[in-house]
Amino acid sequence: MKIDEKVAKEEFNGKSDSLFFNDGQRRIDFVLVYEDESRKETNKKGSNEKQRRKRRAYESNLICDGLQLEATRSILDDKLVFVKVHAPWEVLCTYAEIMHIKLPLKPNDLKTRSSAFDNFNWFTKVLQVDESIIKPEQEFFTAPFEKNRMNDFYIQDRDTFFNPATRSRIVYFILSRIKYQVRDNVKKFGINKLVSSGIYKAAFPLHDCNFSSPSEDLSCPNERYLLYREWAHPRSIYKKQPLDLIRKYYGEKIGIYFAWLGYYTQMLLLAAVVGVACFLYGYFNQNNCTWSKEVCDPDIGGKIIMCPQCDKLCPFWKLNITCESSKKLCLFDSFGTLVFAVFMGVWVTLFLEFWKRRQAELEYEWDTVELQQEEQPRPEYEARCTHVVINEITQEEERIPFTTWGKCIRITLCASAVFFWILLIVASVIGIIVYRLSVFIVFSAKLPKNLNGTDPIQKYLTPQMATSITASLISFIIIMILNTIYEKVAIMITNFELPRTQTDYENSLTMKMFLFQFVNYYSSCFYIAFFKGKFVGYPGDPVYWLGKYRNEECDPGGCLLELTTQLIIIMGGKAIWNNIQEVLLPWVMNLIGRCRTVSGAEKKTPRWEQDYHLQPMGKLGLFYEYLEMIIQFGFVTLFVASFPLAPLLALVNNILEIRVDAWKLTTQYRRMVPEKAQDIGAWQPIMQGIAIMAVVTNAMIIAFTSDMIPRLVYYWSFSVPPYGDHPHYTMEGYINNTLSYFNVADFKSKSKENPYTELGDYTTCRQVLLISV
Repeated sequence: MKIDEKVAKEEFNGKSDSLFFNDGQRRIDFVLVYEDESRKETNKKGSNEKQRRKRRAYESNLICDGLQLEATRSILDDKLVFVKVHAPWEVLCTYAEIMHIKLPLKPNDLKTRSSAFDNFNWFTKVLQVDESIIKPEQEFFTAPFEKNRMNDFYIQDRDTFFNPATRSRIVYFILSRIKYQVRDNVKKFGINKLVSSGIYKAAFPLHDCNFSSPSEDLSCPNERYLLYREWAHPRSIYKKQPLDLIRKYYGEKIGIYFAWLGYYTQMLLLAAVVGVACFLYGYFNQNNCTWSKEVCDPDIGGKIIMCPQCDKLCPFWKLNITCESSKKLCLFDSFGTLVFAVFMGVWVTLFLEFWKRRQAELEYEWDTVELQQEEQPRPEYEARCTHVVINEITQEEERIPFTTWGKCIRITLCASAVFFWILLIVASVIGIIVYRLSVFIVFSAKLPKNLNGTDPIQKYLTPQMATSITASLISFIIIMILNTIYEKVAIMITNFELPRTQTDYENSLTMKMFLFQFVNYYSSCFYIAFFKGKFVGYPGDPVYWLGKYRNEECDPGGCLLELTTQLIIIMGGKAIWNNIQEVLLPWVMNLIGRCRTVSGAEKKTPRWEQDYHLQPMGKLGLFYEYLEMIIQFGFVTLFVASFPLAPLLALVNNILEIRVDAWKLTTQYRRMVPEKAQDIGAWQPIMQGIAIMAVVTNAMIIAFTSDMIPRLVYYWSFSVPPYGDHPHYTMEGYINNTLSYFNVADFKSKSKENPYTELGDYTTCRQVLLISV
């Protein structure tokens, strides 16, 4: 059968939400779209004939495999042809057995366990999904389908025994494995290759109705409409997510993502409350910050002359010009921050353990406990299985894509490529450090040098602050550029590695991407937190980086405020960038698509044509959504000691993120092929690794980056006799205690510093002690 020659000529019947063939009986399980070469304006005969021949061979093989096809021309663009695919009962049964799909045996008659929160239903009812609108799904006992035991399964109606999500999943399994060409004994197959090569424009399952209104077909469940109304619409932002309906419509993989994101957001609520409380503690105790008052006091900080922070161009400067930054530092570097860092160490552990419990519940409820045993090899893997070996356990022959030696070579090459890109990130970080060291000198020379610290510009824009902000912005731009490039490289590396199953593929890609993103996003924060200002030497004999650039110093209050600035810029910039990509970009693309077809807007377009003009989700599905949230999880936990408001920002972002992702899936994107998933995959061990590291990093921030411990040591030991002159415990005199004296006459002649400035000749200057005790 040459389906190209049998394109349906009859007019569309006017039912825009029809999900059936023209006979009104056979359900559309998948849609393939191609452009008719004979109607193209530029007709390359040789290339077009090859594409037509491959397409015909593919469609003929689909028909031979039992699928039924029907082709219809587009109403708006007569060059487009839509091939509707239907899987008959026999095909569904055959492949359900091959894929080990679990199907209902009989209704579940076990009583559900009562919850401890049932007594509070009156309070939580307003947050629940209205069960009169989204009815609870009937539960069944299930088992992997077998054709010879068909009578044991709960088959009341053959048309509804396989739900639309399962039908689409089976058809996609077939489409991914049907060949279209054999050349030199090498099979070329799969709809993904045909789409990527342009032979088909798109391949997708259909949405069941319009998202803004229910279907005209009374038998349609209107699940897309219900999801938009009760999940994606802004008025439902306070309601719980209808996870069972999400799982039914989009599959377990999408369902488990939104279940995890919702649970993470709920747990952030507690962290945000504690973080705001700690921030408010610092805010209300700002006036009691004795050491900041001493910095701002003209009789104390105004009389302390600090040594130059760079060579030649940098003058002596008075400590009180850092008054504003010291006030800001009091907000974050307080006792409340220490308490919050300890709290977050406990919080992250509880979150991971509670999520494991919730995930186990979903595995049972969604019947994915034995999913790993059911998963089939990827078609790309099966196609490369040309080597025959004897299985050591079963002693049977099996095919593998390459030998053990070949596998070792591939792993080595892949690891080398990943290591190269990580070194590239390290090089970019070094470039940012060189920028900091160079530009600090420029800002020190160009910004006003009013030593009294009363100039309005110098009051808020010190050389340190200007350098920090510009370096953070440049770092963010470099991060986003490297991300864009590495995404493509990581996919190429993983394809070359050739994992066996889709889960193995996603886990391998996840580890590569996260390792890169971890270094890319966090390297600058680690530098500021643990390296900047730690190896600066002393006046007259500073330490030079690469033999040329003098190592930069922190403010007298430490680098904590700069770390906070870096976190705010990267977290805020990343959130804005992601929202532009996730919301604005697909909306604009769909708007452009509608404008191109505005001439046919007065016609009723069928469901498959409406879905074609939506945006494709992408090969990796929700991979980037996970990655975005895990990177955020790292910022919230790894450096939270420097920014207690990070959980609050993450909470607000995630509340919007859930609804934005829901809106995007239901309104702007084609329906994804439903996929099974047992858990969140490699993201779970990644979060566990972040949790362990978070305890270490926050402890080190408190110990080395913050000035908390030196202040406590001074308060309890050095403010009273025998070390101090005060009769009671106090922070008075702390600033003078933490600054050492340096004799200007002792500047070494080999030093590049110029001790002579417009201020006159000073005999001594002050320098921050690395260990303030």
